[in-house]
Amino acid sequence: MMASSQERAGLVWALLGVVAFSLTFPALRIALQGLPPTFIGTGRAVLAALFAGMLLLTTHQPWPTRRQWLALTRVTLGVVIGFSWLSAEALVHLSAVQAGVMAGLLPLATAVAGAWLAGERPPRAFWIAALCGSLGVIAFALSRGGTLLGAGNWALFAAVACAALGYAEGGRLARELGGWQVISWALVLGAPLLVIPAVLNWPQQSVPLSAWIGFLYLALVSQWLGFFAWYRGMALAGVTRTSQVQLLQVFFTLLAAWALLGEPVAWSTWLFALWVVAAVAAGRHIAALRKT
Repeated sequence: MMASSQERAGLVWALLGVVAFSLTFPALRIALQGLPPTFIGTGRAVLAALFAGMLLLTTHQPWPTRRQWLALTRVTLGVVIGFSWLSAEALVHLSAVQAGVMAGLLPLATAVAGAWLAGERPPRAFWIAALCGSLGVIAFALSRGGTLLGAGNWALFAAVACAALGYAEGGRLARELGGWQVISWALVLGAPLLVIPAVLNWPQQSVPLSAWIGFLYLALVSQWLGFFAWYRGMALAGVTRTSQVQLLQVFFTLLAAWALLGEPVAWSTWLFALWVVAAVAAGRHIAALRKT
């Protein structure tokens, strides 16, 4: 089945979002060189909320309905609070390369959340292939840390679950409110809960300029602007279909970690990444064949 022009446009928008998100883990590693993880996880959302609130006010956006506020609460818990805080904690223990490959679970997790929240039903072949990719991620975690019980691994797995929930709910809601409106309202909703922990964890020592630059990227791009494209793509192409574009994020993150941080990317790491991408991509290909 040929993709419609709307679906193709959605996938292009999603790719732009993936490119923006692919620098998140390297930027986190840079920010952690001078900033506490709790401050990063909360402060980035507070700063993004300031800009989001100003944009909502200046464009005179109508207030969401009660039902939409409930959905926005799930987006806030998922991508504004959960992922931001947990990923910062995870990167204290993991390299950007490790986190990038392990985040290969995100397409599967987003598809599961999309099936639950958005009512999308991928065929069985998709789930089988996606499960194979997930097993590759688990094998990668075991090969690097020797156990799945490490704090970094569990924090990242929880961050992926939170992101999947926020992605799926936000993508569904973007069909009603618009992509940038969803993330902006979600940030404004979460800011009052995050101001106090951000202030209490304000860095007490001198912070390198590079750490502040990493923090600004996390706040303005990873936490806000990247979602403009990502949620628009989901609204146009659907949550499950769009989630598979995230497979490319693994490679973009590995390249960014190498270029920005000098983290070595072993051949075995590329093989794990290829396994994850090939497994889930195969599921999408089989699913497409079944529809023809």
